[in-house]
Amino acid sequence: MEITPLVWGITIAVTIAFFVYEFFAHVRKPHEPSIGESARWSAFYIGLALLFGVAIGLIPGWGWVFSGEYFAGYLTEKALSIDNLFVFLIVMTGFAVPKIYQQKVLMIGIVIALIMRGAFIAVGAALIENFSWIFYVFGALLLFLAYRQAFTHGESDPANGKFMQFVRRILPVSDEYNGDKLTVKKAGKRFVTPMLLVIVAIGFVDLIFAVDSIPAIYGLTNEAYIVFTANAFALMGLRQLYFLIGGLLERLVYLAQGLAVILAFIGVKLVLHAMHVNELPFINGGEPMLWAPEIPIWFSLLFIAATIVVATVASLAKTRRDDARELADATAAAPNDQSADRS
Repeated sequence: MEITPLVWGITIAVTIAFFVYEFFAHVRKPHEPSIGESARWSAFYIGLALLFGVAIGLIPGWGWVFSGEYFAGYLTEKALSIDNLFVFLIVMTGFAVPKIYQQKVLMIGIVIALIMRGAFIAVGAALIENFSWIFYVFGALLLFLAYRQAFTHGESDPANGKFMQFVRRILPVSDEYNGDKLTVKKAGKRFVTPMLLVIVAIGFVDLIFAVDSIPAIYGLTNEAYIVFTANAFALMGLRQLYFLIGGLLERLVYLAQGLAVILAFIGVKLVLHAMHVNELPFINGGEPMLWAPEIPIWFSLLFIAATIVVATVASLAKTRRDDARELADATAAAPNDQSADRS
């Protein structure tokens, strides 16, 4: 793709403008968004992301191959972002963040995520441009992350982990929230409020997720512009989506396993690509292994979409069965309780 500095400048400026508007229009005044408000804005941002992907396909010189790369990247980043929301939910529950202030926390967390991912995108683009062997590293990293996602996901508490214990040791922390303020003065001494700890915890979570997401999308496209825009659109509307599907998040019990499958698939795709363009002298004498297949983007797009659908349907089916079983157990226990009361 031929991306001029002007196009980059306009894209970054429009992205910043969206987040500035979000802050002044919705976040500055603390409140809990209604379902209607969350649904309208979620639909708007998802629709905008889809239109942008179609525009990539229609613009001369770009085309539908790049459009397919964008859609595959957007789906992957959106799924990872929803998983990120689940961790945000754990953090805010752990810190007992009042509902009216959760919008501000989410907004700050999303902006931090965009900044961190932007930095990782720039580093990743430079590495790919100069070192073809980096695909081996990215592929191995994604396979490790897939294993961690599948088997260790959700076992830690970000609000009370070792990192936050360290932060609490070095900072004087107030026990109570003081509105949405980050610090408070008591008896002449300055304390940080739990609100600041929440933001620090979410910033740390964003760093971990940036390590997941950037190698993943570079497994689908080498275009830094597509990587940036797919990440930006995946993060836009995430705040509203949190309030819209807050209850649904806990029902997506197989989301972690679905994401593990996607990360493993992209990891294998990266290793195959690394073999195809191999330059390492100690592997195949430094010669490319042209027999290694290159997985086409249309297959990647279908695989990612199908995995997300299967994980979602399986999650909802399991939670529905669990709910039905709990209801049946409660119904069966009720007559016994009544008999015990009469006796």
